[in-house]
Amino acid sequence: MPAVKYKELRGNGNVEDSAAIRERVLRARERQARRYSGERRVFSNAQMPPKLIRKHCAISEEGEKMLEDAIGRLGLSARAHDRILKVARTIADLDGSENVETRHLGEAIQYRTLDRTYWA
Repeated sequence: MPAVKYKELRGNGNVEDSAAIRERVLRARERQARRYSGERRVFSNAQMPPKLIRKHCAISEEGEKMLEDAIGRLGLSARAHDRILKVARTIADLDGSENVETRHLGEAIQYRTLDRTYWA
Protein backbone atom coordinates (compact mmCIF):
# COMPACT_ATOMS: atom_id res chain seq x y z
CA MET A 1 0.00 0.00 0.00
CA PRO A 2 1.28 3.49 -0.73
CA ALA A 3 2.19 5.71 2.19
CA VAL A 4 -0.36 8.30 3.26
CA LYS A 5 0.75 11.83 2.47
CA TYR A 6 1.43 14.09 5.43
CA LYS A 7 -1.11 16.69 4.33
CA GLU A 8 -3.82 14.02 4.24
CA LEU A 9 -2.97 13.01 7.80
CA ARG A 10 -3.07 16.58 9.05
CA GLY A 11 -5.88 17.87 6.89
CA ASN A 12 -9.21 19.03 8.20
CA GLY A 13 -11.16 16.79 5.86
CA ASN A 14 -14.76 15.84 6.38
CA VAL A 15 -15.25 13.67 9.44
CA GLU A 16 -18.09 11.16 9.32
CA ASP A 17 -20.37 11.50 12.34
CA SER A 18 -21.77 8.57 14.35
CA ALA A 19 -25.20 8.73 12.72
CA ALA A 20 -23.69 8.46 9.23
CA ILE A 21 -21.49 5.56 10.31
CA ARG A 22 -24.50 3.80 11.83
CA GLU A 23 -26.42 4.16 8.55
CA ARG A 24 -23.48 2.81 6.57
CA VAL A 25 -23.21 -0.20 8.89
CA LEU A 26 -26.95 -0.88 8.65
CA ARG A 27 -26.78 -0.76 4.83
CA ALA A 28 -23.82 -3.16 4.87
CA ARG A 29 -25.72 -5.57 7.14
CA GLU A 30 -28.75 -5.40 4.82
CA ARG A 31 -26.49 -6.14 1.86
CA GLN A 32 -25.14 -9.20 3.68
CA ALA A 33 -28.63 -10.36 4.69
CA ARG A 34 -29.69 -10.28 1.02
CA ARG A 35 -26.50 -12.02 -0.10
CA TYR A 36 -26.96 -14.93 2.31
CA SER A 37 -30.76 -15.12 2.31
CA GLY A 38 -30.69 -18.55 0.64
CA GLU A 39 -27.92 -19.98 2.81
CA ARG A 40 -28.39 -22.07 5.92
CA ARG A 41 -26.74 -20.71 9.07
CA VAL A 42 -24.89 -17.94 7.23
CA PHE A 43 -26.02 -14.42 8.08
CA SER A 44 -22.84 -12.37 7.76
CA ASN A 45 -19.47 -12.34 6.04
CA ALA A 46 -17.79 -13.69 9.17
CA GLN A 47 -19.77 -16.93 8.87
CA MET A 48 -18.88 -17.71 5.25
CA PRO A 49 -17.49 -21.19 4.65
CA PRO A 50 -14.70 -21.60 2.04
CA LYS A 51 -17.17 -22.32 -0.78
CA LEU A 52 -18.91 -18.98 -0.25
CA ILE A 53 -15.61 -17.15 0.18
CA ARG A 54 -14.66 -18.20 -3.34
CA LYS A 55 -18.08 -17.11 -4.62
CA HIS A 56 -18.44 -13.74 -2.87
CA CYS A 57 -14.84 -12.60 -2.42
CA ALA A 58 -13.53 -12.75 -5.97
CA ILE A 59 -10.57 -10.44 -6.45
CA SER A 60 -8.74 -9.05 -9.45
CA GLU A 61 -5.41 -10.28 -10.74
CA GLU A 62 -3.77 -7.30 -9.01
CA GLY A 63 -5.52 -8.29 -5.79
CA GLU A 64 -4.34 -11.87 -6.18
CA LYS A 65 -0.75 -10.67 -6.48
CA MET A 66 -1.15 -8.41 -3.44
CA LEU A 67 -2.61 -11.22 -1.33
CA GLU A 68 0.00 -13.73 -2.45
CA ASP A 69 2.77 -11.27 -1.57
CA ALA A 70 1.25 -10.56 1.85
CA ILE A 71 0.87 -14.24 2.67
CA GLY A 72 4.45 -14.96 1.63
CA ARG A 73 5.94 -11.92 3.32
CA LEU A 74 3.99 -12.28 6.56
CA GLY A 75 3.98 -16.07 6.67
CA LEU A 76 0.20 -16.25 6.94
CA SER A 77 -1.84 -19.44 7.18
CA ALA A 78 -4.77 -20.61 5.06
CA ARG A 79 -7.05 -19.50 7.89
CA ALA A 80 -5.54 -16.00 7.78
CA HIS A 81 -6.06 -15.97 4.00
CA ASP A 82 -9.76 -16.64 4.45
CA ARG A 83 -10.11 -14.11 7.26
CA ILE A 84 -8.47 -11.40 5.14
CA LEU A 85 -10.94 -12.08 2.32
CA LYS A 86 -13.91 -11.96 4.72
CA VAL A 87 -12.72 -8.65 6.17
CA ALA A 88 -12.14 -7.27 2.65
CA ARG A 89 -15.71 -8.30 1.72
CA THR A 90 -17.00 -6.44 4.79
CA ILE A 91 -14.96 -3.35 3.92
CA ALA A 92 -16.41 -3.47 0.40
CA ASP A 93 -19.92 -3.74 1.88
CA LEU A 94 -19.30 -0.72 4.10
CA ASP A 95 -18.04 1.12 1.01
CA GLY A 96 -21.22 0.20 -0.88
CA SER A 97 -19.27 -1.80 -3.44
CA GLU A 98 -20.59 -4.97 -5.06
CA ASN A 99 -17.03 -6.17 -5.72
CA VAL A 100 -14.02 -6.61 -3.47
CA GLU A 101 -11.56 -4.12 -4.93
CA THR A 102 -7.82 -4.03 -4.45
CA ARG A 103 -8.10 -1.13 -2.01
CA HIS A 104 -10.51 -3.14 0.17
CA LEU A 105 -8.08 -6.04 0.15
CA GLY A 106 -5.16 -3.75 1.00
CA GLU A 107 -7.04 -2.34 3.97
CA ALA A 108 -7.87 -5.85 5.22
CA ILE A 109 -4.22 -6.88 4.92
CA GLN A 110 -3.18 -3.81 6.90
CA TYR A 111 -5.60 -4.76 9.68
CA ARG A 112 -4.11 -8.26 9.75
CA THR A 113 -0.62 -6.78 9.94
CA LEU A 114 -1.66 -4.56 12.87
CA ASP A 115 -3.28 -7.55 14.55
CA ARG A 116 -0.05 -9.52 14.35
CA THR A 117 2.11 -6.59 15.39
CA TYR A 118 0.21 -5.32 18.40
CA TRP A 119 -1.91 -8.21 19.67
CA ALA A 120 0.14 -11.32 18.96
